[in-house]
Amino acid sequence: MNASLSGRAASLYTMLALGYAFLYLPIVLLVIYSFNASRLVTVWGGFSTHWYAELLHDDKVLDAAWLSLKVAVVTATGATVLGTLASVLLVRFKRYPGSTLFAGMVAAPLVMPEIITGLAMLLMFVAMEQTIGWPAGRSMTTIVIAHITFCLSFVTVVVRSRLAQMDMSLEEAAMDLGARPLKVFLVITLPLIAPALMAGWLLAFTLSVDDLVISSFVTGPSATTLPIVIFSKVRLGVSPEINALASVFVAFVGCAIALGGTLSRKQD
Repeated sequence: MNASLSGRAASLYTMLALGYAFLYLPIVLLVIYSFNASRLVTVWGGFSTHWYAELLHDDKVLDAAWLSLKVAVVTATGATVLGTLASVLLVRFKRYPGSTLFAGMVAAPLVMPEIITGLAMLLMFVAMEQTIGWPAGRSMTTIVIAHITFCLSFVTVVVRSRLAQMDMSLEEAAMDLGARPLKVFLVITLPLIAPALMAGWLLAFTLSVDDLVISSFVTGPSATTLPIVIFSKVRLGVSPEINALASVFVAFVGCAIALGGTLSRKQD
């Protein structure tokens, strides 16, 4: 019996190790080869930080990275605000005229192919520009609007699940004591759903930074996001500079996860 359990445990640990290797070994190799002195990404030419120096002097990549970060912050904030309002409407006001249609419209971007969403947003922006003159051309504004539309559904799913599980007796007690609905929402509801809001914000931020398909439809020469720049560079061949850029993002994400875990443990 013990031998059987030991063999099963060994098999499970082996499968777990293979799964982690499949997920994270390519990232580890990418980070290692970002310090490769050779221009060939598959041939090790010695340790060097040359490509990080090249990255710091590549204005096109730096401008695209800065634009992507700004777009992601604005998108995540806007999607979190709108997604929270949509979640409150869906959970607290379950039945009203058009509730089914509204729920379907909120969930539609989750199953809609990104290429369809991007094309629809492009046609909408062109029609708006011809009708009211705004937005003028494709710029950061069009990217933010498209990304908020896309990320709103994901934030709504996260926040809605937390609201549905929340105990409403606390809100009811506060209103019985004379608190107005807005104050109840700000003082009681928001702190209780704060972890879901943070999760939704981070999810929207990640989706915005990572998006390529929708951005390629709604961007213009004056606003090029980082995924578009990386895609254009990779089409000509992978450069160690791209490995260095990806390593910087891996380090940034790792620090953000560590910081979030530390703050979560302190709150507990």
